[in-house]
Amino acid sequence: MSGYTVADHLVDRLAELGVDRVFGVPGDYSLAMLDHVTHHPRVRWTGCTNELNAGYAADGYGRLRGIAALCTTFGVGELSAINAIAGSYAEHVPVVHVVGAPALTAQEQRRPVHHTLGDGLFGHFTAMHADITCARASLTPENAVAEIDRVLRAVRDQRLPGYLVVPADVGTAPAERAGAPLPPRADTTDPEALEGFVDAARRLVGSASSPDDVAVLAGLLVHRLGAADTLARVLAAGPLPHATTPWAKSLVDESAPRFAGTYTGAASPPTTRATIEDAAVLVVAGVQFTDLDSGMFTQHITRSRTIDIGARSVTVGAATFAPVELPTALAALETLVAEVAARRSGPAPTPPPTASGTDADAAPDDEALGQTTLWREVGAFLQSGDIVLADQGTSFYGMAPHRLPAGVTFVGQPLWASIGYTLPALLGTCAALPGQRGVLLIGDGAAQMTATELATVLRERLPAVIVVVDNDGYTVERAIHGPDEPYNDITPWDWPLLVKALGGGDHVAAARVTTVGALRAALADASAHPRRVTLVQAVVPRGDVPELLAALTRVLGARPEPAS
Repeated sequence: MSGYTVADHLVDRLAELGVDRVFGVPGDYSLAMLDHVTHHPRVRWTGCTNELNAGYAADGYGRLRGIAALCTTFGVGELSAINAIAGSYAEHVPVVHVVGAPALTAQEQRRPVHHTLGDGLFGHFTAMHADITCARASLTPENAVAEIDRVLRAVRDQRLPGYLVVPADVGTAPAERAGAPLPPRADTTDPEALEGFVDAARRLVGSASSPDDVAVLAGLLVHRLGAADTLARVLAAGPLPHATTPWAKSLVDESAPRFAGTYTGAASPPTTRATIEDAAVLVVAGVQFTDLDSGMFTQHITRSRTIDIGARSVTVGAATFAPVELPTALAALETLVAEVAARRSGPAPTPPPTASGTDADAAPDDEALGQTTLWREVGAFLQSGDIVLADQGTSFYGMAPHRLPAGVTFVGQPLWASIGYTLPALLGTCAALPGQRGVLLIGDGAAQMTATELATVLRERLPAVIVVVDNDGYTVERAIHGPDEPYNDITPWDWPLLVKALGGGDHVAAARVTTVGALRAALADASAHPRRVTLVQAVVPRGDVPELLAALTRVLGARPEPAS
């Protein structure tokens, strides 16, 4: 390689935004460009076993680092990854998808080259990305630098995926070095709208006799928009009783005395539901109510006493103020909450501790493992600093009601809900926060979809504990419909044997457990060897589901079939 190229500019800008690795699968259209990744002093290449998994890994990385990069080849590669990119769009994850494309000379001559539809047209796949990316560009030597900067700024600022098509001869074309960093994101809040919001919010919050009457329900967008620290200051200013939705689990310190639990509409614990639904004033911050996040839309929020803070607008009762950005609105609330707190005549009440079981309640070692004992034991095993990934299904809803220790990060995908996502996302999240232990909780059916990425986790020698919930098939679907139908069956795998075959060597230990005592022993062994990968195949009864999931599937199963 000689001279400064378009590929160098792209990788330099990614590094400037905090990306220190690119996930993907190589292809002949991207190979020369990838040389500029592998030779970069601050960015490394992490090759995955397929493009879908690479997209999931990039998504996991982007959730924790604020931006991620994925590189695939034209057509076959990018379309294999498109499901992952759609999930990133649905769940507000900034991923830059870089596609190595046929050279411009081939495109201009409309050649029917490989990885195309053979019609001489090269824009089909860009069109397919139009609805799942916030910005797209097909690079030429003339526009490359400006378009790279435009797309990267959009991804950073909108917290959504972007798409860059880099023809093979453009990636290696000469480019000018950037003379300045990308301009910082600008706050688009309108001062008059903010003033109107503060006045209306002051009247509503001021109607509360004390901060104990003001509750907060926090959602995913607080995290995605970088306002978690601001939210923490608002909660501390009261201190205020608060809860999160399952989609935002671990957004706040769940060990805090005023944390009321995870709110899932009518499926919530009674104390959590009362905290949110009976509050004299309720602040709903960054919440998007989806079916699985709200107990099938059973949330009960009274509009007249609610401050609802969205990404770029705020409502107080029936009045809407825009544009007001979420971090700015939360920062303004801190002062208002402090004003109410100043009127409190005594100390904040301390809620009674949440019942989480005692030693006397613990199951005996010889008890057969089930959903209840599995998640209780896993919850007790977690420690500060862990990154917990729970795949959609029994794993997500088994862990959602359990309070996490302070400093634990929880990752799930309850809106896009693509099963198998969390196994490659384990690779991405552990790469995003080097040295922190990943704890993957995944069902056997989901794990079979993306199992090959275990090889990359082992190759990267990441510290991880993987619990494969072996309940003999697609248990969520069985609970909804067809408990004994063959379409919910899968072929059983020997997971300890498989993980050894994938090249773990002395970096992996594996066990199949059927009792509470065997699970405890496997988790204790994992704690004793924190730098390796431990896989636990946890066998539970086929029809056993966590209570929260049972409540949701009862609603799902009760819905009438659509008219034909």
